[in-house]
Amino acid sequence: MIKLPIFRQFGDVSGNMGVLLLLEMNFFLLCMLGLASFRLTRLIVFDTITDRFRAIFLEEVTEDEPEGEAVYIVPKGVGIRRFIGELISCYWCTGIWVSGFLVALHALVPWVSIWLLAILSVAAVASVIETVLQKLLY
Repeated sequence: MIKLPIFRQFGDVSGNMGVLLLLEMNFFLLCMLGLASFRLTRLIVFDTITDRFRAIFLEEVTEDEPEGEAVYIVPKGVGIRRFIGELISCYWCTGIWVSGFLVALHALVPWVSIWLLAILSVAAVASVIETVLQKLLY
């Protein structure tokens, strides 16, 4: 069992700040977090259902090249809009932030996060099975 120190800041009536929370992570929880992170990252970066969300931050640019047309996905705007566009155009970058969010959520409200982790983990396993079957059958 791995114990990770997670800090949560809040004040109490005596003025003391900060409480140390320990997130106990066993292999099963690590697998759930990993699968949930994989699925949520793919949902944000690639899935059709989030096209409208991505369109706020990203645009497609078509350029003519010697071997044909090339389509590039580039961030829109400036400031926070551009930052989010840069973030969601990079699978690895989004994965780090999603993983951090899921771990922090589980450390702070495990009774809520466990449902989200379960749904995303099951969806991740199902998508891997579907991908393997598609490769084997077609």
